[in-house]
Amino acid sequence: MSAGDWAGRDLGERTVGYDERDAILYALSVGAAATDLDLVFEDRLRVLPSFGLTLAQWAPDVLAEAGAFDDRAVHGSQTLEVHRPLPRSGELRLSARVGDVWDKGSAAVFDVIVECAEFTATWSLFAPGAGGFGGGRGPARAATDERPVGATAAVTTFPTQAALYRLTGDRHHIHIDPAASARIGQTVPILQGLCTLAATTLVLASEQGAHPADLRSLRGRFSGPVIPGDVLEVESWHGGDFELRRDGTSVISDGRAVFA
Repeated sequence: MSAGDWAGRDLGERTVGYDERDAILYALSVGAAATDLDLVFEDRLRVLPSFGLTLAQWAPDVLAEAGAFDDRAVHGSQTLEVHRPLPRSGELRLSARVGDVWDKGSAAVFDVIVECAEFTATWSLFAPGAGGFGGGRGPARAATDERPVGATAAVTTFPTQAALYRLTGDRHHIHIDPAASARIGQTVPILQGLCTLAATTLVLASEQGAHPADLRSLRGRFSGPVIPGDVLEVESWHGGDFELRRDGTSVISDGRAVFA
């Protein structure tokens, strides 16, 4: 079975429940402060929209377990479109499917789409060794026009962040076990890409005078590793575009975060 045969494949439905403690743990793991009472105190709680991505993580895992690609696959990019606020607690009925599968020659890119009443999210998974099946290469990345210098701000991660974020659902060993991270060329465990992306939205919301729970759309391409404890720089432009850098090198490119 070639990678292209997975396009359009139904990945099933699941009802996923959570409570206020789960939403608060998530907010703390992506960098909310103890003083952000509407993110960490149940009496005032507003749930971060990106929390929904932890509830939908099962979908790309289903595709992996079905044998579409091997353990060399990496999370290439992520999008999130918010339709309505997540409740403080309850259940979401999620449906998942494979979208397009693009042939990059030596690799394939699988789009996994998860939908519910509250949001639509797409994981793009880059799978080495799965290309060469004669499919389309997919849309080319748009050229970036020269633009003025944007506003900059610091995104500060903390040393225990990857270990804490694991408790929200992403328990891949490269985020906790040095032996596992060494197998991908990282001497220490790296921070989860979705954690880095969500942490950046907190800073961008503050810079724009918005509330992070008012996020309406989000995207980012994971272009480099982040080590828990790194201080990163985010450069942002009017309209929501941003780029996140570590020591001048991009770690999230093609970023965009739009708030109500």
